[in-house]
Amino acid sequence: MPKTLFDIEPGPIDAWYYERLFKERGLWPVAGVDEVGRGCLAGPVVAASVILQEDISHLGITDSKRLTPKERQGLLKEIEKRALAISVSSVPPEKIDKINILKASLLAMKEAVGGLSIMPRAILIDGNKGIDCPIPQRCIVKGDSLSCSISAASIVAKVYRDNLMVEYAQKYPDYGFERHKGYATSLHKRMLKRLGPCPIHRMTFRGVRAGEGD
Repeated sequence: MPKTLFDIEPGPIDAWYYERLFKERGLWPVAGVDEVGRGCLAGPVVAASVILQEDISHLGITDSKRLTPKERQGLLKEIEKRALAISVSSVPPEKIDKINILKASLLAMKEAVGGLSIMPRAILIDGNKGIDCPIPQRCIVKGDSLSCSISAASIVAKVYRDNLMVEYAQKYPDYGFERHKGYATSLHKRMLKRLGPCPIHRMTFRGVRAGEGD
């Protein structure tokens, strides 16, 4: 059976390899999609979708987790200047509790793609789960380190969510959201155990239920 677009083994990898793979098959523009906040105990899960101008990998865009906050802010400005389209979507904690975090993450990514001002002809998704969308797509495990478009989406989503959690810290100042951004750090667990959950906590998550803090 001939190989399809979705099972071609990668050759020498560069940050524009997967985008180029789609373009060579007449599928352009390509959108990168990623989410952040999936493992948090509080706050929304946020997804971003980015369509970059062709081959801007020289900017140093990479997985947002490898960057400092200052580096992310600097790269966000470059992405905003050079992207053809950017879209961000979020799913709140109460919806996460209702449908589960996997479905919420996929929903956020689907909505981020749907919110683009330019509809892509192909999508690159971080991870191993596709989204409910008729556009041709490829899932890439650790794609935020391998695809420039996915890396850009991870930066956009990370900065957006971090800023949102800083805003929540002003409303719920005792939890330290400005520091841990809702992740299960030792500080966050201690405050949960002491204070119990607040309205932006994910009540179905272990460590949040009954203020366990573990």
